[in-house]
Amino acid sequence: MRAFREAVEKLDLDAAEALLAPDVVFTSPVVFKPYAGKAITAAILRAVSVVFQDFRYVREINDVNGRDHALVFTARVGDREINGCDFIHLDENGLIDEFTVMVRPLSGAQALAAAMGEQFERIAEEARARSV
Repeated sequence: MRAFREAVEKLDLDAAEALLAPDVVFTSPVVFKPYAGKAITAAILRAVSVVFQDFRYVREINDVNGRDHALVFTARVGDREINGCDFIHLDENGLIDEFTVMVRPLSGAQALAAAMGEQFERIAEEARARSV
């Protein structure tokens, strides 16, 4: 998962997007319903790169078969510190087909939900434009 981690750390979101499968499913830490598709997932990643401050991965955990990965991170949203984990599964072609994010503490998740809520209209618009 080195390629995805490096792309995110360098804010090379085009490179991160290239690693997403067309049918990727993104599960948010603050929204009940998962988002399906590369366009919406890429738009969410772009918005998160604006919302998160001082983002950095602190640990990477990989399974022995190489298809499941956990990238542990820290970040800040406003004055709230967040600890979280990106759980990533790769399809048979090595592309990300499942992307689940979990964060803590609750106050950090609430700050993230509010900040991403402010970005949602832009996220939806970008996803529509990329889907065409």
